[in-house]
Amino acid sequence: MIKKTGLGGLPGLQTLLLIFLLLLVIILSTGMGYIKISPTHVLKVIFFKITGIPKLLQGIDGVFPYVIMDVRLPRILTSAIVGAGLSIAGVVFQGILLNPLADPYTLGISAGAAFGASIALLLDITLLGIYSVPLFAFIGAVATLFAVISLSSFEGQTSSNNLILSGIIVAAILSAGISFIKYVADEQVSIIIFWLMGSFGSKTWADVFLTFLFVSTGILICLFFARDLNIISLGDRSANSLGIETNRVRMTLLVTASMITAVCVSVSGIIGFVGLIIPHLMRFIVGPDNRRLIPASALVGAILLLSADTITRAVLPTEVPIGVLTALIGGPFFCYIFKKKRIVKTYG
Repeated sequence: MIKKTGLGGLPGLQTLLLIFLLLLVIILSTGMGYIKISPTHVLKVIFFKITGIPKLLQGIDGVFPYVIMDVRLPRILTSAIVGAGLSIAGVVFQGILLNPLADPYTLGISAGAAFGASIALLLDITLLGIYSVPLFAFIGAVATLFAVISLSSFEGQTSSNNLILSGIIVAAILSAGISFIKYVADEQVSIIIFWLMGSFGSKTWADVFLTFLFVSTGILICLFFARDLNIISLGDRSANSLGIETNRVRMTLLVTASMITAVCVSVSGIIGFVGLIIPHLMRFIVGPDNRRLIPASALVGAILLLSADTITRAVLPTEVPIGVLTALIGGPFFCYIFKKKRIVKTYG
C-alpha cells in the first residue's frame, strides 16, 4: 500500500504552490545579473512580448527587453526544464531498478552523451553550427541506451541487475574513450573539459523549445505509467499477479527516461546529483506514490537547478560550471540525507 506522508494529502494545493514558487524564482532570476532589473519591469517586458501593448514599455530602459528576452530568459527556462527532466529521470530509474542510488547516469547515458560531444569537439564538426555538439551528444546517448539494452537482454527479458551491470560496463568503456580523446585533443582539451562540467551559457529559444518538447512529452508518458510503476516497485512477481506487463512497462519507462536524459545532457553537458537527490528529497515530503512524486520532483528539480544556475551566473564573482556547483552542493547534502533518513529502507 502506498503510504501518504507530508503534503501528499493535498496534491493539488501542493502543485499550485510549487508552480507559484517556480514562477517567482524565474522572475527574480531574470532580474539578477550585471544589469539589475526590477521584477515589475521583468513582468512588463514579458507581458509586452505576449500582448504587444506598447504602453507596457513606458519608462523602461530600451536595453531591458533584449537582455530579458534574448539573453537571460532562454538560459533560465532551459535550466529549469533540464532540472525537471533530470529529476523525473531519477524518479523513474530508481523506481524501475529498485535501487536508491540510481540516477539518470546509472545506465551510462551521460557517458554516451559525453563521448559523442567529445568526438564532435575533437574533430571540430560544425555541420549544424552551434547545434553540432548537442546533436552528437544526443546520438551518443541514444546509441549507448540501445547498447545497454542489447547487452542486458536475454531471451527478450531484461532484469534490473542486468541493466545496472550493463550500464556500468558500457560507461567504463566510454569513460576510457573520453580519457583517450582528451589525451589526443591537444588544443581542444580545455573546450572538452568545460563542456563535460556543464553549462547553460549562450542558450537560445531553440534550446528552450527542444528541451520543453521532449521533457513535457516524457512527463506525460511517465505520469501515464505512474500507477504501474508503483506496482512494479513491489516486485515482478506481485506486479505480474496484478496483470502488469512488467517487461513492457519497464522498457517503455526506461526508454522514456533515457531519452529525457539524452536531450537534457545534449544541451547542458554533464550535471550530476540532480536526478539522485531530488527524488529522495521529495519522497520524504510527498511519499513514494509516483503519481504525486513525479510532478513534485519535476517542479522542485526545476527550482533548485535554476537557483544553482542563478548563483553561478549572477551571485558568484566568476561563473563556475553548473555541474561543479551541483556536485559540491549535492554530494554533502546527499550524505546528510543518507545518514539521517536511511534511504535504503525505502526499498528494503
